[in-house]
Amino acid sequence: MTKISKLLIFVFIATISTAQAQLKIDAEIRPRFEYRHGFKTLIPDNTDAAAFVSQRTRLNTSYLTKDLNFFISLQDVRVWGDVPQLNTADNSGLTVHQAFGEFLLNPNMSIKLGRQEVIYDDHRIFGNVGWAQQARSHDLALLKYRKDAFSMDLGFAFNQSKENITGTTLVTPNTYKALQYAWLHKDWNNFSGSLLFLNNGTQFIDVTNASNNETRYSQTLGTHLKLNEGKFAATSNLYYQFGNDVANNEISAYLLGLETTYKFTDKTLFGLGVELQSGNENGAPSNGENKAFSPFYGTNHKFNGLMDYFYVGNHANNVGLLDLYAKANFKLNSKSSLTAFVHQFSAAAAINNTVSKNLGTELDVVYGYNFSKDIKINAGYSQMFASEGMEVLKGNSDGNTNNWGWLMVTIKPTLFSK
Repeated sequence: MTKISKLLIFVFIATISTAQAQLKIDAEIRPRFEYRHGFKTLIPDNTDAAAFVSQRTRLNTSYLTKDLNFFISLQDVRVWGDVPQLNTADNSGLTVHQAFGEFLLNPNMSIKLGRQEVIYDDHRIFGNVGWAQQARSHDLALLKYRKDAFSMDLGFAFNQSKENITGTTLVTPNTYKALQYAWLHKDWNNFSGSLLFLNNGTQFIDVTNASNNETRYSQTLGTHLKLNEGKFAATSNLYYQFGNDVANNEISAYLLGLETTYKFTDKTLFGLGVELQSGNENGAPSNGENKAFSPFYGTNHKFNGLMDYFYVGNHANNVGLLDLYAKANFKLNSKSSLTAFVHQFSAAAAINNTVSKNLGTELDVVYGYNFSKDIKINAGYSQMFASEGMEVLKGNSDGNTNNWGWLMVTIKPTLFSK
């Protein structure tokens, strides 16, 4: 039986099993064209730009009763053309993005088990990375408490590569071995505050002596604050990291961020912001110390420029970043909007003895159009004006123009609701 056949059977069974429950089935198809000429890093000389269409396809089923929230999200992520038209076998792109069950212990407390997106505050430390076609989800157990304007979450995860007979060494790349976190949030009339503590364990593997394999933990402690006074709003992030990285360096790192916005009219908003993430001089830990902050599981595409030069699969344990930025949002009419960002980037620590900390300037422009209730169209253009410091940091001194453009259509209909 094919994966698609199993999927259709699942949807059919879910549809006929709706007694005394709320059932919702919705879908998403999101193709996106991208032109990449210096995306994520400076493009070398004599190199052609990349152009392609990627697509995310999702089928979501939500089943809700008085004491149970059951949710499954199946998705397929592919690039147009990665299989031939007359293919006899697919690329096995169908995966489970989310699959969890949440049940109530009492009116204020619940337990959520399974694969799930984890999103807190402005996505700085935990986010779903919705821009990426595959997005991010975690396998964890979550204890939730909600009462009045107070919220508390306790999360626990323990990852393994397979069902082993012996040992607990994790060999799956690009993931954590274990984590535990606590998130507390409180709302007031025009102010809200969150406190986050994350204990993050990464797997160390000694290729010469397996008995030395161990989990090494770092800790992140910080707060997210938000003020809303009518037309004026301000948000801040304050985080400090300590403990040990996977190489057993002692961590001492921080993130400081502040953004203010002012709504001049119902259709016009301007904002100014600054974010400082500490880093290592010359771009690497030294003397057993790591001063580079890691935003871990945040939606990093949302921060520090849309061209993803920093902290999107890159820039880890590097010179850090000082990002000074301005933004403007214009509501053009009832269906369309235009947003523009200007970022001035600098290294937080010295790059080397020959160049300044200046990394360059990035311009981002995004246009959005609501074609209908179920269909949205977005387009964007970005350009990086790189400095010599950026060329040294990225190991490329070509001096080319670095830009990126994209066009995305998001179709999200509700197929069934009862």
